[in-house]
Amino acid sequence: MLKAKIHNAVVTEADINYEGSLTLDEDLLDKADLMPYEQVHIYNVTNGERFVTYLIKGERGSGIVGVNGAAVHKANVGDHLILAVFGLMDDEETDFFIPRVLLMDGNNKIKKIKS
Repeated sequence: MLKAKIHNAVVTEADINYEGSLTLDEDLLDKADLMPYEQVHIYNVTNGERFVTYLIKGERGSGIVGVNGAAVHKANVGDHLILAVFGLMDDEETDFFIPRVLLMDGNNKIKKIKS
């Protein structure tokens, strides 16, 4: 099941020499109820690329969305992304569960939270 989605995040940095992962502002991790090292699916709205990696904590309040390692070949600074995180749930949980969805503005600030 979809656990959380961050819609319209903008890539702020790309570092091919980093060991890999997606750096995300700690405020966004908290608001989306996500954890460092959690797997994330990334859909690049700008170029259509898709890839899977894991999250790492970025500086709180920085608005950072940093693509690292080999994923740099799939996203550039300025690209718009959708980040989706999925989790396992029991049938009983799915009856009442609503994913947390963060809608972002062009500066990686939250415009609206749906949950």
